[in-house]
Amino acid sequence: MPGLQHTVTIAAPPERVWAVLVDVERWPERIPTVDAVERLDAGPLAVGSRTRLQQPRLSAEVWTVTEMVDGTSYTWESRSPGVTVTATHLVEPHADGSRLTLALTVSGPMAGIGWLLTRSLTRRYVETEAASITVAAETQGE
Repeated sequence: MPGLQHTVTIAAPPERVWAVLVDVERWPERIPTVDAVERLDAGPLAVGSRTRLQQPRLSAEVWTVTEMVDGTSYTWESRSPGVTVTATHLVEPHADGSRLTLALTVSGPMAGIGWLLTRSLTRRYVETEAASITVAAETQGE
């Protein structure tokens, strides 16, 4: 399965990183690779929650949370004809604060060609998202 993983260390406690990560409605103001977010259900992010996410140069996709370990990780996936994209967000304690890992895999019969077309853009987006979450977590409350 094609995909990628990107890990950063953040000088903030895991609870603060987690708070930024699950506050998806504020992503457009915090993360330049996110144009718009629309939660399709009420309440905190949980298994089954659905979110429409619009990113530059990509079509809007609905992401559904498939796994959640509150305070630590969540995985959501987006399905389109022939392709399923699965994104995992993991926050772990680290001596310097927290370690954030963002991982993405692409599966399905069209995954190979889809990945060839979007690999470079996706890598830049994931790296930008990790950097933006770092800034938001490290400056939250200042």
